[in-house]
Amino acid sequence: MILVIGATAHFGRQTVEALAGAGRPVRALSRTPERAGLPAGVEVVRGDLTRPETLGPALDGVTEVFLVLPFGTDARPLVERVRRAGVRQIVFLSSGAVADGADPQPDVIAAYHAGVEEEIRATGVAWTFLRLFFPAINSLTWAMQLQGGDTVRGPHAAAAASVVHERDVAEVAAAVLGGAEHFGRVYEPTGPHSLTQTEQVEVLGRALGRGLGFEEVPDPIVREQLGRFMDAGFAGALLDLMAATAGRPAPVNDTVEKLTGRPARPYAQWVADHLADFR
Repeated sequence: MILVIGATAHFGRQTVEALAGAGRPVRALSRTPERAGLPAGVEVVRGDLTRPETLGPALDGVTEVFLVLPFGTDARPLVERVRRAGVRQIVFLSSGAVADGADPQPDVIAAYHAGVEEEIRATGVAWTFLRLFFPAINSLTWAMQLQGGDTVRGPHAAAAASVVHERDVAEVAAAVLGGAEHFGRVYEPTGPHSLTQTEQVEVLGRALGRGLGFEEVPDPIVREQLGRFMDAGFAGALLDLMAATAGRPAPVNDTVEKLTGRPARPYAQWVADHLADFR
């Protein structure tokens, strides 16, 4: 049995669907099972990852765990509970910001995820880490802006990312769950192309049949705005990561194809799959 923790978040939900579609036994953890909305046949168990003492029933008979954590969640009690349950493998959705061997890590995003990775390693349970940089689903933040016009406003128009479809991430997770050959491995799945934010908006505009444009907003203004409703350290780290990619292509690899047997979906496919979110 595979347990997905974070099963109603984007990547967790997609992974549950991928596992269920492949006919694999999957259990989803949810604080509100009655509202989970997961596929028929998926066992949904009530539990709260911030209260590890509630996880006993969810972990019963589980051999692998796919772990998706909100930034800042204290992972230590959770992974200790997983260890005590006799789980064989933890697959953790981590961050591409992690710098192996760096002390300190370059920013708070990297430091948090590196810390969780270290806590997982310390359990002695076999692990696999999937490190993501900028997933395509981040583009959903533009939807509200586009309801009022044809311009997306944001920082670092030239910031480049090999944006990856969340379905590809889910299928990679499904591929590595339960496979001993993936124990102790770090994978960094990417999309098939490096695209700047301006280029992403152009792809979206073509699909919508609209002449969309990207208007750059100075970094300091965005930092101040983001700091009003999210952790200032997190916001600053995110903007620093974007700034570091400006003017240089993002790395592209064939991890998705190697692990799933088919090429990564291009950004245009992600847009096609999410057109309703922009209308």
